[in-house]
Parts: sequence; C-alpha cells; structure tokens
Amino acid sequence: MAIDAATVRRVAHLARIKTPEDRLEPLAAELNGILAWIEQLNEVDVEGVEPMTSNVAQPLRLRDDLVTDGNRVADVLSNAPKSADGFFVVPKVVE
Repeated sequence: MAIDAATVRRVAHLARIKTPEDRLEPLAAELNGILAWIEQLNEVDVEGVEPMTSNVAQPLRLRDDLVTDGNRVADVLSNAPKSADGFFVVPKVVE
C-alpha cells in the first residue's frame, strides 16, 4: 500500500493536524518507509511460537471467584455529591 500526499493530507485533516503543504511529500515518504518495515515483519516465520505474556514464566495468581458487595458502601458514597439510604441521588432527566 503506497501512501501519497493526498492521503497524508486527508489523514491530517481527519486527525485535525495542521500540516504545511511542503511537509506532505516527506511525511508520505516516512509513512511508506514505516509500512515497508511492517511488511518485513510479515515475512518472519512465527509458526510454533507461543505468545508471550512475560519474559519470565510465572503462574498466574488466582483468587476465589466470590460475589461480594465489597463492603465499602460508605467509601463509595463519600465521593457522591448527594446520596440517600445507601444509594446515589441523581437529578431526574426524563419528564
């Protein structure tokens, strides 16, 4: 996929980035270089390579899957501008 100055102009417009006309061609060349590098990555043989989550193999720490209310009602409601009977009070939006 080749990127030209018109594509750079359109992407810059969509991203709300003001780009001078004299910078469009150099940006297109840079983006084409990045895309060429990404294409090189597609040539790497990764068959049989397992995904890594860390460079050190560690078992995941598990906890019991219990449903609780957190027992922090007072802490949560302390951030509310208005509360009543353990619930948030919000303004009515539908008449």
